[in-house]
Amino acid sequence: MLFENLRLALRSLSANKLRAALTMLGITIGVAAVIALLSVGQGVSRYIAAQFEGLGTNLVFVFPGQFRPGSGPPGRSGGQAVLTLEDALALSDPLRVSEAAAVVSVFGRSAAVTFADSATTTTLRATTPDYADVRNYHILSGRFLTTSDLEERARVAVIGQTTLNRLFEADEDPLGATIRVNGYPFRIVGILDTKGASPFGDEDDILMVPYTTAAARLFSVRTSRGESRVSLILVKAADPARQEALIAQITDVLRDRHNIPYRGEDDFTVLSEQELLAAFEQVTNVLTLFLGAIAGIALLVGGIGIMNIMLVSVSERTREIGLRKAVGARRLHVLTQFLVEAVVLSLLGGALGIGLGWAGAWGIQQAVPELDTGVTVSTVLMATSFAVAVGLFFGIYPAFRASALRPIDALRYE
Repeated sequence: MLFENLRLALRSLSANKLRAALTMLGITIGVAAVIALLSVGQGVSRYIAAQFEGLGTNLVFVFPGQFRPGSGPPGRSGGQAVLTLEDALALSDPLRVSEAAAVVSVFGRSAAVTFADSATTTTLRATTPDYADVRNYHILSGRFLTTSDLEERARVAVIGQTTLNRLFEADEDPLGATIRVNGYPFRIVGILDTKGASPFGDEDDILMVPYTTAAARLFSVRTSRGESRVSLILVKAADPARQEALIAQITDVLRDRHNIPYRGEDDFTVLSEQELLAAFEQVTNVLTLFLGAIAGIALLVGGIGIMNIMLVSVSERTREIGLRKAVGARRLHVLTQFLVEAVVLSLLGGALGIGLGWAGAWGIQQAVPELDTGVTVSTVLMATSFAVAVGLFFGIYPAFRASALRPIDALRYE
């Protein structure tokens, strides 16, 4: 019975090739949109996850202010809330934070950097010697910042690959060269290996200097109480399995230092890598859902096209339906015939859409190599399921109308 219905459906579609092709076009575009857009959304999620892998290992991030998903970048929702160098020193006390292996302060700002006739604006990170180890940075040549650099407020800098390429020619040796940062001379003592992107930006478009030097020469970091402000504190866990205990210790120390009452709201945010990734994933999940909804609209339009054409087909074949019923065909037989025809239309259009969506995802990846838009089996199965569901949903009404025709009325139809 099913094979006979398939044969009849294919024969009917082949008899009106142009009409069938135009009807399938809506489904083709809809399925292609589902595959391409969902692949982009999933690619963005994979891209962000890959960026987090480069942040470091076993890290806990401490931001000033309260950070909530959807409220903007971390640390910008806390009004006058600040973190200070003194907070970081308190967290470095093993008697108070026993679960910490290393604590690093970071003060980040953009800075104008020049060398000879070259100039650029880059991200300046004023930090401490443990930063390279905590963030898994590797030195390509030279050295990283040292404790003596910090103590002596030395005008030394470690440069990233992107900043390096903007300032120096390929045949120039930057080690030992003197650059100017916001007008002050700094000597390059180290060149960083390529790091790539992270949720905080291009990790190669940076310049690192000792925190004490930046505080004394480049920026005003003093708070109203005379403490030294920082943008971020990174804490490396001694034991990855005890990150929750580390977060609890950090929270207790900072609440005590900031004089926050028992039921008062924290003026800082402590997040593990997993929590930070989850916050960013919420954003990408919303993006994927939004892209899927757009593609769903295209499928809806295609489904309406199927229903319209099937209604036309029922009108054109009314006498055929009457003849079939007159020789013994039941309502179920007629209903099944037209439903199969609608589903075949959807499946053929879906098959073309899968190929077109795959090509679209491949084209996007060629245009943006950093974005892995590879089409997954689950995406193809979901798109195919949607196509079948659209065929069934929008084919049921025309099929029901066909099956409800009375043989005598259908045979008299002109």
